[in-house]
Amino acid sequence: MIPWLLLLPLPVARAVEVVGVPPSLQASYAPSASGSWKCLDGSKEIPWKFVNDDSCDCPDGSDEPGTGACPNTYFYCRNEGHIGANIPSSRVRDGLCEPECCDGSDERPGVCENICVEVGKEYRKKRAEELKIQKTGAKIRSTYVAFAEKEKKRLEGVIQTSSQEITVREKEVARLQDIADRTESLSAAELEYKKESPLYQSLIEHRDALKSLQREHKKHLEREKTLSEILDALRTGYNPNYQDMAVLDAVRGWEYLAGLPHINDVGKDASAETDDDEETDSEPEEVIPEGEWTAVQLEKDLPKLLKTDYVSLLLEHDEHVSTPAEGSMLFELSNYLPDALIPQYEDFKDTLLGWMEAIGVIRPSVGMSTGRCKATHAQQALNDAKNSLRKVEKEKQTAEEDLQKISDSITFGPQGEWKKLDGTCLEKDLGDYTYEVCLFGASKQKPKKGGTTFNLGKFSSWNPDAEPGTPEYYEKQMYTKGTKCWNGPERSLLLVMTCGTENVIHTVAELEKCQYQFTGTSPALCLPVSETNGGAKHEEL
Repeated sequence: MIPWLLLLPLPVARAVEVVGVPPSLQASYAPSASGSWKCLDGSKEIPWKFVNDDSCDCPDGSDEPGTGACPNTYFYCRNEGHIGANIPSSRVRDGLCEPECCDGSDERPGVCENICVEVGKEYRKKRAEELKIQKTGAKIRSTYVAFAEKEKKRLEGVIQTSSQEITVREKEVARLQDIADRTESLSAAELEYKKESPLYQSLIEHRDALKSLQREHKKHLEREKTLSEILDALRTGYNPNYQDMAVLDAVRGWEYLAGLPHINDVGKDASAETDDDEETDSEPEEVIPEGEWTAVQLEKDLPKLLKTDYVSLLLEHDEHVSTPAEGSMLFELSNYLPDALIPQYEDFKDTLLGWMEAIGVIRPSVGMSTGRCKATHAQQALNDAKNSLRKVEKEKQTAEEDLQKISDSITFGPQGEWKKLDGTCLEKDLGDYTYEVCLFGASKQKPKKGGTTFNLGKFSSWNPDAEPGTPEYYEKQMYTKGTKCWNGPERSLLLVMTCGTENVIHTVAELEKCQYQFTGTSPALCLPVSETNGGAKHEEL
């Protein structure tokens, strides 16, 4: 009867759970058939009884997961009823109940109470509230994403329409450029013909004569200046005791012409000088006929007169003489006609004037039928077309830049979710101030009772310590280059945001002098639960 016992299943030896080892590594903590165990890094094989004996035997410290014997290792708390956690092994058996180990397994039995049931219950309640907020915020965020997609399509339509319109307007500009060039050529020929008029030729001759007189006048002034210097030197340097009558007469003549006292009388009593001054002052001033210019006017205003645009003057004169005199019955008759008859009268007037111009009774109207007017109109049409083209090109460029910002992940998020909030202003009242930040714009500190509003900075970047495209990258906004503080740095702001169902600021703080921090929430940070670590992470209960 013994052989049949061999067919019975043998009891399998169950491995003892090693304290401080996470479930994923429990299988690695089992003795070999010979009763030994190999360190996790494979560097050494030790007896199984050396594991958790409070003596570090393995170079990697893997033989002491449940004690603090080996430095730089971790102790795993199972926390049944809550979530398992790792703590540094240096905090094991230190007599302190670690909050991460709610089951008290990091200390000897009886030291710490197992409160994982209560902690797990509170955690799950809090987590449920967070998930509810996250789900609600994610729905709002989805509308932001839909707005970004709609804005993308709109901008793409603007770009396409602008491209087509630019092509049409470029052709129109080329056509008007050709017309303007040809019209300007005809206008130039007509202008050359007008320049042959006796009036224009006389104006040019007078201008040239004035220029010549001005040139000669300047030469004479220079010669007079030189001559006066020579005579002044002769006056002050000649010897009056030397009886050279020619020199004496020259000095006396220069003194009289220049209104100077005789050189021998300089320094005599003041009364004599006063008498000489009175005699000099009593000399009559030159009377200038009305209409003539004084020496000051010649010096100051003559250059301006010589810079007159005679071509424009010619055209203005031509227009003036061709304009009907005031009181002409033909042009004032419309003032006495009923409104219903004015259009017919204007047509009749234009026709009559055309006939009179054709047979030479009146001169063509400069403002209506001359080549110069046509050239002006053609140039104006060309300028208007160019301005319209530049406007459309600017609209296309702006649309392309806005589309680029929505499409990349750096400016408005991976799905453009922040575009909806571009320019949205959030405020928080605190004490005597209202603090404001306009997303992607500027931040301010505004006094409630009047005073100076301080600029806390303009948007400069997202979180510089995170990788673009990651959730952490969009949790912080940097606002820099604000108003400079008295004896301090420029004001700046760090905006810290988390997931929430509203775009709102919760707290305002000045961490250091003139360096502010706002905290708040935004649905733009509420990713769908399936995309977050919190939703995908396995929570061991």
